[in-house]
Amino acid sequence: MSGDKAGGGAWLAVAAGTIGALMATLDVSIVNAALPLIQGEVGASGSEGTWISTAYLVAEIVMIALAGWFVRMLGLRTFLLIVTTGFVLSSMACGISDNLVQMIIGRIGQGMTGGAMIPTAMTIVSTRLPPSQQPVGVAMFGATAVLGPVLGPVIGGYLAENASWHYAFFLNLPIGLALLGLLTVGLPAEKGDWGQLAQADVLGIVGLTLGLGCLTTLLEEGQRERWFESDMINTLAAVSIIGFLMLIAGQFVARRPVIGLDILFDRSFASVFVMSLVVGGALYGLLYLIPQYLANVPGYNPEQSGYIAMISGVPTLMLMPLFPLAVRHIDVRLAVAMGLGFYGISCMLNSHLTPDIAGPELVGPQLLRGVGQFFSMLFLNQAATASAGKDRAEDASCLFNAARNLGGSFGLAVISTLLDQRATLHVNRIGESVTYNSPDGQAYVARLTQAFANGDLEAGRQRGLAVFTQQVAHQASVLTYSDLFWLFGMILFGSIPLVLMMKPLPKGGAPGGGHA
Repeated sequence: MSGDKAGGGAWLAVAAGTIGALMATLDVSIVNAALPLIQGEVGASGSEGTWISTAYLVAEIVMIALAGWFVRMLGLRTFLLIVTTGFVLSSMACGISDNLVQMIIGRIGQGMTGGAMIPTAMTIVSTRLPPSQQPVGVAMFGATAVLGPVLGPVIGGYLAENASWHYAFFLNLPIGLALLGLLTVGLPAEKGDWGQLAQADVLGIVGLTLGLGCLTTLLEEGQRERWFESDMINTLAAVSIIGFLMLIAGQFVARRPVIGLDILFDRSFASVFVMSLVVGGALYGLLYLIPQYLANVPGYNPEQSGYIAMISGVPTLMLMPLFPLAVRHIDVRLAVAMGLGFYGISCMLNSHLTPDIAGPELVGPQLLRGVGQFFSMLFLNQAATASAGKDRAEDASCLFNAARNLGGSFGLAVISTLLDQRATLHVNRIGESVTYNSPDGQAYVARLTQAFANGDLEAGRQRGLAVFTQQVAHQASVLTYSDLFWLFGMILFGSIPLVLMMKPLPKGGAPGGGHA
């Protein structure tokens, strides 16, 4: 790097970081579309099959938080070469799996190695590019956070419908080999600091692993286990609390904590951290909610649902080239507020669903959601980079990215809980207003009876009552999805005042080095 312009090697490193982060975020969701097929081939029940996703998420979020420590110990280039190789090998292990144990082991390996690629991509941008060019790198990295989860269901659904689920994993082989080449050329060799191992913050490392790992598992499995009615969930909660207490203790007793939590006392970064939780919850939550609605109401298959979900990525792709210019002329606080506002409005547009609404009616809100993602996620990335100087880039990147993934787990936990609770509530409410014994209910069932009778009134009546019950449940399901969109919209609107705690970016939009 010379002057205020990065050389070719630096840009190769940024490209490598971007590709690695995209691979990691893509593999969170690419498997979900093919999960029923995978479960069948590896002999897993529905509840067992959820661990194929949970294993990845738990391992990923733990490694995201630990990545900074490994970089300091091994050096950035060595660490990324190791985890990229590990990611490719773990992907191959998943692709050839013929039993659940092998698949879960492979997914843990994918999560650990993929999780390392996410924060290190942001670290490369912060350390290899000069301030004037960092917005370009931030745009590239920020796009992966949106496009990975958006493209995953599309690619996974297409492969599941037209080829084989195995290719969802084998796809990582050629990309991983190309990534190894880019890393070798683009990143300079660095001498690792093995003294970090002798001085390791053991309390912090163990506490972070237990705290984040158990909390993520708790959020993923909570609804299936009926939350705190389950001994397993109670145990996970207790271990998670102990883990976070160990992490806090490590801040005081370790010479160099595994991750510096004191950065959260910076008002600007703390607000960015909380908003990253909210945006992560909305991103992963809505990307789950929309395909669920399309599958259960209009009856779309995974590939069709994936295409509708993908629409929200189109505005991000189109606007991404404008980000370096926008960050120099739009106050970061205004941009994030706009993003959260657009995101919230898109949710409110989906909060009045009817059984007749299908994919075409969701296109407009999805496009608006994409604009919201662009302004909120990319400008939050820039703000996170700006809130910490180069000396705190690793801690800031790890905390920011862990917050987004943890927010996603919270969002999915809220959805899985409320889908059951609100559906029951709406069934009861509809049942109170339109019962079998009410005049309207009796008239409707009578019409259904005539339609299904075929000369046998009793059989027609039974079929009519069954259809009536099914339609009540269907309507209750639609109302439940509306409630969830409304809730996400309100949470997004409620987080907008947090932008007042953020610091403006330095003049020209460059992160600068020292206003942590």
